[in-house]
Amino acid sequence: MSDLAPAPAPPADAATANLNRDAHDAARRAAAIAGRAAGRGTGRPHVVIIGGGFGGLHAARALKGADCDVTLVDRTNHHLFQPLLYQVATAVLAPTDITIPIRYVLRGQRNVTVLMADVQGVDPDRRVVLLDDERRELGYDYLVVAAGARHSYFGHDEWERDAPGLKTIADAYEMRRRFLTAFEMAEKAADPAERAAWLTFVVIGGGPTGVELAGMIYATAETFRKDFRRIDTAQVRVTLLEGSPRVLAAFPEPLSERARRDLEALDVEVRTGAHVTRIEPDAVFVGDERIPTRTVFWAAGNAASPLGKQLGAPTDRAGRVQVRQDLSVPGRPEVFVVGDMAAVESDGKPVPGVAQGAIQGGRRAGRNVRALLEGRATEPFRYWNKGDLATIGRHRAVANLGPRLRFGGTLAWVMWVFIHILYLAGFRNRLSVLIQWGYSYLTYHRGARLISGQMAQRDSTGVPSERPASSGAMPDWSGNAARAAG
Repeated sequence: MSDLAPAPAPPADAATANLNRDAHDAARRAAAIAGRAAGRGTGRPHVVIIGGGFGGLHAARALKGADCDVTLVDRTNHHLFQPLLYQVATAVLAPTDITIPIRYVLRGQRNVTVLMADVQGVDPDRRVVLLDDERRELGYDYLVVAAGARHSYFGHDEWERDAPGLKTIADAYEMRRRFLTAFEMAEKAADPAERAAWLTFVVIGGGPTGVELAGMIYATAETFRKDFRRIDTAQVRVTLLEGSPRVLAAFPEPLSERARRDLEALDVEVRTGAHVTRIEPDAVFVGDERIPTRTVFWAAGNAASPLGKQLGAPTDRAGRVQVRQDLSVPGRPEVFVVGDMAAVESDGKPVPGVAQGAIQGGRRAGRNVRALLEGRATEPFRYWNKGDLATIGRHRAVANLGPRLRFGGTLAWVMWVFIHILYLAGFRNRLSVLIQWGYSYLTYHRGARLISGQMAQRDSTGVPSERPASSGAMPDWSGNAARAAG
């Protein structure tokens, strides 16, 4: 591809570098200009989209038929439906049920090229994206950054080893492995205290992900009762820790309280105002209190992709770019930021970091790029809040669809099921998830219970040591950077 130029090789030594620096920089500029002008050899403007999540995908779709060439770059080859990622982590769904190849989704757009590459940085002054350890450069005329977010540990990055978060398929594989392994380790534990620790699950964070994860852990554990001989999986202890006064803080207080009651009806211990002070391989500490556990999951806090800080614009504490109302970067009207990376308000309220915010933001960014291509003015982003849903378990959910339409129970649960099926990409995925849910609903069985990858074995102190699980081990993807979210 003519728009994917190798970065000029640096001079061999310092003396030569001093003599040839100007020529070297000129070569880099020429490569970038060639990349922008050439596109795919058409001479049309070149739009680069970073991220194949909700924001990036809908930005690309908004440019269908536009007089430009579009290159979408993502470090994986698939689009991920993140709202159901926790069901992969708890063995309800298979990873292929909630993913779809990006190329397949965009196969009908002849002006779109998809690249699987690792974005290392952005140079907005030269208008280039640096790929694959900065070995290649991708020039652009317009840029849409939708690289999403990763979980934040509030200055305690060392906690990630013992409390993985949930943003990518790799995270879900790791969480599922730890979840299923806990029951296997409990089955063969001779010491009652050790067995109890393996059957104790702690979820940190009482937002939608934490609430849904805690409820699903207990519901899934119940389905294992007939499969083990030495343990009763229905006796698991699930503890949800939330630092604020209530769970689902973004929901109205009556719905938040209902969600708490639903969790407690599932025997989930809900502790609000609980601030985690330390996480160790065999315990979580809330203040001075020690909770013995071998399995901790993190669902508290997000940090935007570090790419945002390379755009030369102010960022907030979470690393989100403070964009203009049309989602462009201040001082750089050719660069747009959407989804979890954008700090923007609509009607005086912050746009939440949810899938709908990314979908609508990506669509608006794509349309604004199209407007600039056609010589028109851009339009401000206006977020339409279609409502919030969270599920706690079978026939248990809460729905906030507006000031006059707030409810919970079976109707909210059915609505949650319908909407998530509707928004899945691809007919095959919709059908597969519907069948899997129907199977689980009727049989109380879970069909995705494969333990694969690097099996984390822990000794009596609880310290993990990595050992190959099998000859068919999955690759270790735990170093993935931020993926597009929504």
